[in-house]
Amino acid sequence: MRTEFDRELEERLIRYCTIDTQSDEDSKTAPSTARQFDLLNLLVEELRAIGAEEVTLTDYGTVLATVPATAKGPTIGFLAHVDTAPAFNATGVKPRVIRGYNGGPIRFPDAPDLELSPEDSPYLGTRLGHDIITASGTTLLGADDKSGVAVIMAAARHLIANPGIAHGPIRIAFTPDEEIGRGVDPRLANDIQADFAYTLDGGAAGEIEYESFSADGAVVKIEGVSVHPGTAKDKLVNALHLGAKVIATLPQARLTPETTADREGFLMIYEMRGTAAECELRFILRDFELTGLAAKGALLRQVCEAVAATEPRAKVTCEIKPQYRNMRYWLEKDMAPVELAQAACRDLGVEPVSVPIRGGTDGSRLTEMGVPCPNVFTGMQELHGPREWISVQDMALSTRVVLRLVERAAQG
Repeated sequence: MRTEFDRELEERLIRYCTIDTQSDEDSKTAPSTARQFDLLNLLVEELRAIGAEEVTLTDYGTVLATVPATAKGPTIGFLAHVDTAPAFNATGVKPRVIRGYNGGPIRFPDAPDLELSPEDSPYLGTRLGHDIITASGTTLLGADDKSGVAVIMAAARHLIANPGIAHGPIRIAFTPDEEIGRGVDPRLANDIQADFAYTLDGGAAGEIEYESFSADGAVVKIEGVSVHPGTAKDKLVNALHLGAKVIATLPQARLTPETTADREGFLMIYEMRGTAAECELRFILRDFELTGLAAKGALLRQVCEAVAATEPRAKVTCEIKPQYRNMRYWLEKDMAPVELAQAACRDLGVEPVSVPIRGGTDGSRLTEMGVPCPNVFTGMQELHGPREWISVQDMALSTRVVLRLVERAAQG
């Protein structure tokens, strides 16, 4: 039987996912795209409508709000990001609901050759009878992380409507640009005013995560020698050829995302752009340990130096910048927020699972800034592509975990 939360979460997720909020790494504004304001402004209106207090849209593009306390307890923050990944089309999202999933393959109306099945998405096979939301096949869905937005909104609405539930102050933050590593402005750690917080940005039911990748980003720029191709013999230095040589020289085995798993890190090129005159290669470097991260940076620099040595007329530079760090370094010193979320799961009959995130969240940055912030599941699966899906019932369970968590915190 569908519950009140099932209906609300389904409606919220569909409403939010139809709004294009894709971020843009090349933009210098905050948020990086004006279209993110379409959802941010809507959330301001919805928060005020449910009775949230201190609703603010900051000048760095984050929506902040408060659910007032009904009892003594710590101030707990809940965060989700509104942007969707630049990696795949997010324009014209058409969410659809497969009710009472029966275990067979799911096909997509706008991409007849595309299929989602338990054979290639095993978690789907465990959600028999659930209501499954996907897009139509030509876009991502955006459950990452609009499912987190929906869960927080549903929990906030429920708490405000039921003041008999004992809880301390609750702070809400909806951030932009998480997918491009800019979700946590340096001012947010102070502005959220929370003793600790949680991102609602996780996967399978029961996952309470306190370990993420440490991450750097790298930009390799290559300047060649531009000459008209008709007179290019012994003169032209093609920057694109040198860029291809950098990629080819990097070892592929056990180093790229498609060849690594579990606790293995990787080095990934995700964009190459330019002309024969000059080109730019963008990489992400990921590892659970700082020594492994440093080794991957050293390898990339070494390859760039080796390729540069083959053509002294070219200029090759490699700039590596930190993005975020493994939140375990701080959370393992005080596991109370993690244990609180785990206990809330157990209270609902769900055995919590803590596995390292092969990625990062706003919580990675916020934890590093001094606000402990583990990650809580929403149910999202197959992210950043056309087969992205989520179970409505998983979102409802996530909402109940949030509600139980804040009650437990007030009990001391």
